[in-house]
Amino acid sequence: WAQEAITYCYSKGLMAGTDETTFAPDLTTSRGMIVTILYALEETPAVSGGMAFVDVDEKAWYADAAAWAYKIGIVSGYGDGCFGPDDEITREQMALILMNYARYKGYSTKKANDLDKFSDAGEINAWALDALRWANVEGMMSGRGEDTIAPLGTVTRAEAATILMRFLENHAE
Repeated sequence: WAQEAITYCYSKGLMAGTDETTFAPDLTTSRGMIVTILYALEETPAVSGGMAFVDVDEKAWYADAAAWAYKIGIVSGYGDGCFGPDDEITREQMALILMNYARYKGYSTKKANDLDKFSDAGEINAWALDALRWANVEGMMSGRGEDTIAPLGTVTRAEAATILMRFLENHAE
């Protein structure tokens, strides 16, 4: 179901395999991976200044991406000085990061769907509600099954590729 999106993201250099012949679509995606993908979309701009997050080693493969994402307001971390780059990203976290990235790019994020049709809508954190409403109306994040949005569920690599492809297709320039 995700083959087209995986090929799309791979061909654009946004996602690579876990080795030369494996994509590993069912592995989860980390917060560091998502900011690195967005950083690649921006053609890895130079980053100056120190690291804002105490849990990001400045030599880590995602360090420049995390610093860039923080400096332009895409991510703010957990509020305790930590970013959690190796943490599995949740669907609501990814929706918020993408909404912040869309705003950075100057795209409208005003459209929103009512999520009451999802039986787990009450699990959505208040800070993520607008982002999930926007991601749903934009067609990037539908439910998992007929009646759940799974806001606290983790995002697999296949799901990340699909969400990113839909985002990019919605905002083709």
